[in-house]
Amino acid sequence: MRQPDPVSGPGNAGKAASASNLALRIVSAAVLAPLALLAAYFGGWPFAVFWGAAAIAVLWEWTALVKGPLWIAAGIGYAGIMLTAPLVLRHDAGRGFLALVLLFAIVWTTDILGYFAGRAIGGPKLLPAVSPKKTWSGAIAGALGAMVVAVLVGGFFGLFDRAALAVIALLLSAVAQLGDLLESWVKRQFGAKDASQLIPGHGGVMDRLDGFWAAALVACSIGLLRGGLDGAARGLLVW
Repeated sequence: MRQPDPVSGPGNAGKAASASNLALRIVSAAVLAPLALLAAYFGGWPFAVFWGAAAIAVLWEWTALVKGPLWIAAGIGYAGIMLTAPLVLRHDAGRGFLALVLLFAIVWTTDILGYFAGRAIGGPKLLPAVSPKKTWSGAIAGALGAMVVAVLVGGFFGLFDRAALAVIALLLSAVAQLGDLLESWVKRQFGAKDASQLIPGHGGVMDRLDGFWAAALVACSIGLLRGGLDGAARGLLVW
């Protein structure tokens, strides 16, 4: 009988490598999450610089990963959305910060609960051909957790329609997970596991922001349709 691979298999070395990677993920998140929140709080040029740097990193990773003019063009659009969607939401002076906090909370909760619930509960795979580790249990737990957290965040900051916030959170959580799967599919097209190694434990900036990018795009679109350019955050939050 073939023995499991000592690194990627279920042996002790594989478990140690997994634990080390998890530790790196936690440390990286503990550094980057407060920076993202601080940039969102201050707004203005610090916020623009933060997301400008993220967009440049994403474009660099994308162009290093893909091949062909159409793929490069798609990467420009990808990076452009990474920059403009957060800026449009934050431009709303009244509720821009809250919109970003809510967006962060939804995406981060989806990611964290999806990671841990998927490994604890297991069960059927979500889309094994694209991302073999993701499960339906993780996807559902992430979405439900995002709904609860969104309602709590909305209640902390003011009086909002709880049912509407829960529905928005469900939608954005699902979209964030689709963004994650989309990036996994792109990486598989070019035989890559990670977009880069810029963020310890997470891979590249694309790997960290794939879900946020998709959720920010949809959140910004809803906000613009309902609140216009100067009230995109209000259009997203007030129903």
